[in-house]
Amino acid sequence: MLIALSAAALSLDTAGAVDPAVVFEGETVEAVARYEIHEAVALEGGAVLMRRSDAPNEKGWTRVKTGVQEETAAFAFVPNGKVPTLLIGTDDSAFVYALKSADGPAVRNVQFDNLEARKKWYTPWGGPPAVRRFAVTQDGTVYADIHVGSIMRSKDHGATWEPVEPSLHPDVHEIAVSKAKPDRVYANTANAVYVSDDRGATWTHRRDGLPARYGRAVAVHPENPDLVLASVSDGPRGGNGRLFRSENAGADWEHVDNGFPASVNQNIDTKRVAFTSDGSAWAAVGKTLYMSQDGGKTWSIRWEAEEAIRALAP
Repeated sequence: MLIALSAAALSLDTAGAVDPAVVFEGETVEAVARYEIHEAVALEGGAVLMRRSDAPNEKGWTRVKTGVQEETAAFAFVPNGKVPTLLIGTDDSAFVYALKSADGPAVRNVQFDNLEARKKWYTPWGGPPAVRRFAVTQDGTVYADIHVGSIMRSKDHGATWEPVEPSLHPDVHEIAVSKAKPDRVYANTANAVYVSDDRGATWTHRRDGLPARYGRAVAVHPENPDLVLASVSDGPRGGNGRLFRSENAGADWEHVDNGFPASVNQNIDTKRVAFTSDGSAWAAVGKTLYMSQDGGKTWSIRWEAEEAIRALAP
């Protein structure tokens, strides 16, 4: 797993007992991404570091000039032949770029720019919208949540895009998919969790049992698509930030508090809750990284960082 701090990226062997190792430091880190043996770090100013974990010098990164001037918010590899495509979604502009090789540059998706739905995207403070998060299935379907503007979907590895059925709340904060059931999509929104079993054609609101509606993070088990973790709080500025788990796709929710904080002042934020491929669950709250090996029932502190953890890439 890759861990992002403000000016460093660290690698954690989730199966071992060793603390994370610094793999890059010295520049502002905007995002991290992993897919199988591929890893990437997005830096301020548009550079992206890329490497393969099976390379002879596995600490050696290739620095790619992407040409992206906007801040990276969403960042994900998309399976697409032997070499996955790296998608870059931007803050304060809501653009999508594709980086298909280490030679660069990244290519901005004009079709995404011209979506009719873009006319309705907004932010509560009046600024430009953002592509906040990507979720990717093994067959190359990609979901991009727009802050604020619901979810856009690509059925062809990020080449062309369309809106999902918009009956869910438009203020989506994170989306998640499981490789065990690619048709299912979870979305955590400003009005709690929505679930689709047909890739966004219809949605079910799964708010019952959640004591608050303002959702941020969501993560789903890779082999059990019914097992999901979601965070909620009192509002965008936090207050009573809590983590919940469900074993039936959100039909019922259980408060997580065994070894995990029952409530925190801030939000348990987007990009800070994850499942790794071995089924372990992870959650970052401030400087503390928690782990669970029983599907989120019980937790323990795995690591204390020197500063707040900004993102996890399992």
